[in-house]
Amino acid sequence: VLGMTKTLSQELAPGIRFNSILPGWTATERVEHIFSYRAEQNGTDMDTEAGQVTRNIPLGRFADPLEFGRVAAFLVSPAASYMTGAMIPVDGGIIRGLL
Repeated sequence: VLGMTKTLSQELAPGIRFNSILPGWTATERVEHIFSYRAEQNGTDMDTEAGQVTRNIPLGRFADPLEFGRVAAFLVSPAASYMTGAMIPVDGGIIRGLL
């Protein structure tokens, strides 16, 4: 995704902007299914499995889908008209490297 974002942002310019959102763990039905499966496999419960993940997220919680949507809305708005090739993590700080 990183390489594609940089390549397409250059190839499609100047008429098209290309940015990426890098999602972290987001509170969705799919994530609930993942923790349900893990709990069944490990003989635990969903809260225990979710806690294994959230303890590694600096903000200590999953994203709300609206938080992800707000970043997407910003990227398509005039406020981001001079942005292209950006990779924006919406991950609660879990990515420890520099982008």
